[in-house]
Amino acid sequence: MISTVTVSVPATTANIGPGFDCLGAALTLSNQFQFSVLPPGKERVVITAIGTEADRVATDATNLVYQAFVKVYEHLQQAPPPVHIEIRLGVPLARGLGSSATAIAGGLVGANVLAGSPLSATEIVQLAIAIEGHPDNVVPALLGGCRLAAIQNRDWVICDIPWHHTIVPIVAIPGFELSTQAARKVLPEAYSRTDAIFNVAHLGLLLRGLTTGTGAWLTAALHDRIHQPYRQALIPGYEMVQAAALDAGAYGMVISGAGPTLLALADQATATAVQTAMTKTWSTQDAAVQVHVLQVSQQGAIDQTSTTD
Repeated sequence: MISTVTVSVPATTANIGPGFDCLGAALTLSNQFQFSVLPPGKERVVITAIGTEADRVATDATNLVYQAFVKVYEHLQQAPPPVHIEIRLGVPLARGLGSSATAIAGGLVGANVLAGSPLSATEIVQLAIAIEGHPDNVVPALLGGCRLAAIQNRDWVICDIPWHHTIVPIVAIPGFELSTQAARKVLPEAYSRTDAIFNVAHLGLLLRGLTTGTGAWLTAALHDRIHQPYRQALIPGYEMVQAAALDAGAYGMVISGAGPTLLALADQATATAVQTAMTKTWSTQDAAVQVHVLQVSQQGAIDQTSTTD
């Protein structure tokens, strides 16, 4: 009988410019979730969290990891077992790096393994999107790599996007937060035909640029008219950091997810210079910042299971 499951889930960067709510990539940062079945008669759920900002993690049934965990058993029409969930944080909270997606993915995968793995990967993806509301973070968190999602009737069609090995993602994570709700509030209810065509064309170019590593295509493609022009004002220092990244050799810079983390794409020769430039520039704004040169993680949510007799 399976008694303990440990699930590692990567951080994600979503949108990547014109890919609003449909494009995302897994990154080499991660959260880890351990699920241990408790003896009968104990509490329904016990949650402990370890790591930076662990004191901000809910430790009752409102925790998103547990809510996703329960969703699997509801889907199976079974009662969830009492469980101890240990969360090891490596992805900053509310920074635009998919921390909520890691919670959803971790809870779904952990529950599925404890239940004997009755759900397919496709079913888990569909559940994750239903919980999150859009696919751009949860899909790469579950599957890894860079992924494009489109809805057909009521089902989601997932397409893997090859990410050329020469393209380096650099994330600048500021000390302040920006909630997804606040970032969505500033978006308009409708867009012009011109803006819609602009984004369709630039998303197509971005996919080709990511696949081929063609710098000129990436530089052109990372522009957007759907979300970034409205969200930039919510991120102090955005224009200065963007200018510094471009001057240091980045192909371009975009808002990661809903922000405030900023994502620059560069080649291997200029990645360190871009990292240094973004760090120095944001630091002059009296903003604490961490800037990491990362890679796209080809591994999504991974489980390691221990068993007992």
